[in-house]
Amino acid sequence: MVGFVVSFGCSPARRMESNVQLKPGFRSRSAVNMVAADQAKSDADSKRGSLWDHQYVTELPESLVTGSGDKDPSSMRARFERMIRKAQDDLCKAIEEVDGEGTFIEDAWVRENGGGGISRVLQKGKVFEKAGINISVVYGEMPPEAVKAASDRGVTRDAGYKDGEVVPFFACGISSVMHPRNPMAPTVHFNYRYFETDSGLYWFGGGTDLTPSYLYEEDAKHFHQTLKDVCDRHDEAYYPKFKKWCDDYFLIKHRGERRGIGGIFFDDLNEGDQDAIFAFSTDLANNVANAYVPIVNKRKDEPFTEEQKQWQQMRRGRYVEFNLVYDRGTIFGLKTGGRIESILMSLPETATWLYNFHPEEGTWEAKTLEVMKNPPDWV
Repeated sequence: MVGFVVSFGCSPARRMESNVQLKPGFRSRSAVNMVAADQAKSDADSKRGSLWDHQYVTELPESLVTGSGDKDPSSMRARFERMIRKAQDDLCKAIEEVDGEGTFIEDAWVRENGGGGISRVLQKGKVFEKAGINISVVYGEMPPEAVKAASDRGVTRDAGYKDGEVVPFFACGISSVMHPRNPMAPTVHFNYRYFETDSGLYWFGGGTDLTPSYLYEEDAKHFHQTLKDVCDRHDEAYYPKFKKWCDDYFLIKHRGERRGIGGIFFDDLNEGDQDAIFAFSTDLANNVANAYVPIVNKRKDEPFTEEQKQWQQMRRGRYVEFNLVYDRGTIFGLKTGGRIESILMSLPETATWLYNFHPEEGTWEAKTLEVMKNPPDWV
């Protein structure tokens, strides 16, 4: 669900004037560049009729859960937002430590009627070619096609909405993708989100998955074992169910192969105690670094050939295909006028498509591709 981070509105963008400083540890553009960039954004939004209405800010508000009636700090809306903001801070720090040189650039925005977002992107780092961690709080109305994209089952059947009826909703989530330079170091994606409609229906969703260009079985086992350990702390039925769901969800149907080697994925989770599901989502978000950082630290300095880099570029092409054709979050964001830079943050900086290329049988590339066609049980 890589494209979840969105925002809504109906007028061109403008930046809120402010003399306050950015949050320490993150860089911003210069004042001159910000003015020029904002004017360009405003002009571009006007020309294409963008639905994204926002104000950029240089000081983050204490909370983005600011819609009418949202005054209770103990509500699930407020608690989930606090959780994902902490997760964003922690992961940015961890990834900057791994990279050693790169720094996340931050864009933050709010909307007058409530909500907003924080996008942090590291580009052209020493280890990471591109890494992004976005959070978003959204108040909006879903058109029928977005309702279908937002949920695996579709909220209309459960909430009693009529066919074609617009659904007022609240959504809050964190979404991240990390693309390392070294083809031996895998890409990771995670997303955790909370949806709520005005009828009181709610559900949690999310997942964490790994996309290597070159398979190291020990890395796959570590990644899946970390996720299984988290799942087992909450419900031993979760891991096998959500592992299969992940394998099914990330299938590139027109290729007959998965985007990567999976992990876990779940959606529409609202059975049982709400606090228990929130605790599960929190535990998963807090363990992304434990699942991924040891792997990338182990592989970031591995030697590689030009041919292996080319294979990585082709696998990135598959990543792009899935995200733009099948990913529910990307489709949801595009259909509802989301911030395009945040929606497409998940895409790699570079990718390659070669005509009718197939790896030779018995090669490392072929063995890696085989597990993407026929996912094994890693733990």
